[in-house]
Amino acid sequence: MILLVFLGVVVVFALWAVGIYNGLVTARNAFKNAFAQIDVQLQRRFDLIPNLVETAKGYLSHERGTLEAVTAARTAAQSGLSAAKASPGDPAAMAELAQTQGALNGALGRLMVVVEAYPDLKANQNMMQLTEELTSTENRVAFARQAYNDSVMAYNNKREVFPASVVAGMFNFAPAALLEIPEDKAEVREAPKVEF
Repeated sequence: MILLVFLGVVVVFALWAVGIYNGLVTARNAFKNAFAQIDVQLQRRFDLIPNLVETAKGYLSHERGTLEAVTAARTAAQSGLSAAKASPGDPAAMAELAQTQGALNGALGRLMVVVEAYPDLKANQNMMQLTEELTSTENRVAFARQAYNDSVMAYNNKREVFPASVVAGMFNFAPAALLEIPEDKAEVREAPKVEF
């Protein structure tokens, strides 16, 4: 009888541990899937940028530095995405991705400021369509990043709470890093100061 009780306790404990393990795996797969959605949107963004640069080239012949900066930032951002795809959630990979995406955001922002100074370019049908698609893609990236960060938070919460933290430690479930794109300091706007 004692042996049956002991076996029953062992079976319940094993089922409990398996349930926690499966929950951790599910949460980890959820944040990896959410990262895959970021990847899709960033690839779409990367595909739009060469068309944007080509459309602007004819109008911005003396603004080559701006166009080259966008192209270089795009290449660096693609490299950062490749590193992050290799290990989504890895803090170093996510930091590199965030840094390269922030640099690309800054370069695109500077390009848009230059475009504003050229009414003919701004009114160009291709440029209008590309900037609209880029804006739509930026919104999709933001939504995908939010979904990813929510999934990472759920995974990290699951792996850190007791008793799941014991199982997570036994099976090396590492913490996942959020994707936080830094704002370009030049683009951050302060509220105007009113003095009387």
